[in-house]
Amino acid sequence: MISGDKNILSEGSEAYARLQLQKSSVEQLDVFVWPQVHSCREISLAAKRNKYDVITAQDPFWRGLLAWRIARSTGTKLNVQVHTDLSAQSFMRHILAQIVLRHADSVRVVSEEIKQQALRIGVCAPVHVLPVFVDIESYKNIIRQPHSDKKILWLGRFEGEKDPIGGISVFTEVLTEIPDVKLLMLGSGSLEHSLRTKAEKLPVEFLGWRLDPKPYLAMVDVVLCTSRHESFGASIVEALAAGVPVVAPDVGIVKEAGAIVVPREKMKSALIEVLRSGVRGELKLKLLNSHEWVQHWKESLV
Repeated sequence: MISGDKNILSEGSEAYARLQLQKSSVEQLDVFVWPQVHSCREISLAAKRNKYDVITAQDPFWRGLLAWRIARSTGTKLNVQVHTDLSAQSFMRHILAQIVLRHADSVRVVSEEIKQQALRIGVCAPVHVLPVFVDIESYKNIIRQPHSDKKILWLGRFEGEKDPIGGISVFTEVLTEIPDVKLLMLGSGSLEHSLRTKAEKLPVEFLGWRLDPKPYLAMVDVVLCTSRHESFGASIVEALAAGVPVVAPDVGIVKEAGAIVVPREKMKSALIEVLRSGVRGELKLKLLNSHEWVQHWKESLV
């Protein structure tokens, strides 16, 4: 497996937990995090030495291209994962996705919408729809902590596609009507300096990156999602499973999951209504349990 997520190697993370499920269903699963941890040479040598049955890449872009090159040179089956909205990619990444996906032996996507995008690209290989695994039960067991002040949680990568700056803008509007509200920002990324500058003198707390969001979901009233696009939205599913309402634009699976879906210009009103009413979130999306998910994952490799 060629991944770009360093958390997959960090015990205690959701990605690490998924990896243990995947490892339990096959004889051998070697993970390479490229380019952050492993080099192309390391991966190529391992592929020649171990004679893998399948090489799976976490995305259809540069990692997918590397996986295709190695698979072609070793005669290995190529599986490509798509966890992102293909329609929102740059021209270069769109071309890369076309090349990689058209040469895949199997493709795994996280939603029906992404499957349709892959088919429009011209994929001829089997395309399996398998949402990201979320341990729903562990989120259902979160005990909500009583608190007097109102708290909004924003979580994700501090990057343009997640629009964290838009999140602070909406929060600023909410402050005009609910002055005791606080914004917690759980994440990190290239926009962090800009965010801190914009949030200066505002009741905004930057929590940094945390592997486990559960302690924060226990203490907030609502989760705010400002993503420009999502392929799935695991953090939204987690929040709703914990009973925390989510206000979000119509991206990914937010509507099916049970979030409060509103246009961006109405996010302020939606947040204020949730904060004043104390409504609880409810997950409406039916997801696979761990046994079912890992079986589907194994089947999606070929």
